[in-house]
Amino acid sequence: MKTTKTRALMVDDVVTARYETPFKEVVRLLDEHRISGLPVVDVDGKVLGVVSETDLMLRQSRDPQTSYSWTGRLRLLGSTARRVAAKSRAGTAGGVMSTPAVTVRDDATVAEAARLMAKRRIERLPVVDHEDRLVGIVTRRDLLQVFLRADDDIRQAVQQEVFLDTLWLPPHVVEATVQDGVVTLTGQLERRSDIPVAVRMTRGLDGVVDVVDHLSYRIDDSHLQPAEQTVHGITDDWLRKL
Repeated sequence: MKTTKTRALMVDDVVTARYETPFKEVVRLLDEHRISGLPVVDVDGKVLGVVSETDLMLRQSRDPQTSYSWTGRLRLLGSTARRVAAKSRAGTAGGVMSTPAVTVRDDATVAEAARLMAKRRIERLPVVDHEDRLVGIVTRRDLLQVFLRADDDIRQAVQQEVFLDTLWLPPHVVEATVQDGVVTLTGQLERRSDIPVAVRMTRGLDGVVDVVDHLSYRIDDSHLQPAEQTVHGITDDWLRKL
């Protein structure tokens, strides 16, 4: 099944900083390139952390009247508070960056990258190759491009990639209608166990917002043990692992 990979949407000309980059230089880079964050990399191009505007604000919010009293109070603070305190006094990118960096592989699907962004509540993801070297960066806006896919393109992909190529069903067996990215599946499949497979695969297609399942089945095979099930084609075993 064809799905867009993160590498197809990422920006490969990435503005970066080094661990020793001065605080003011980081601010200048963000302002000059009109971005809200950047990755910090080592000499091999591996991502050490990410500096965001929030990290920089922690540095600027330090109260000079109380900063010298913090040292004695750090013993009473938790690890998170100590990290915040350290950031507020840091003068380099390495001191203010958030670490460990949250990254995504360049061969990850757009859906995987979007789920990671949502889970970690971040706006951007550094993209790395199989050696964990920085190759690009992707933002929420980049990922949203897949949802601009036309409804008719989505409908054709469902019919071709899910039902014809994978489940080996002729086009008239299942009707797929699409409205604003929401796919409604109507029709009768041979086995009940095929329904969740069809729904999962449809939901994984580029541009699909949600799936409405109106599918029925001819045979209820949910009570069968794996050893009792009849082999119904070479694709069945791996499909049920999706």
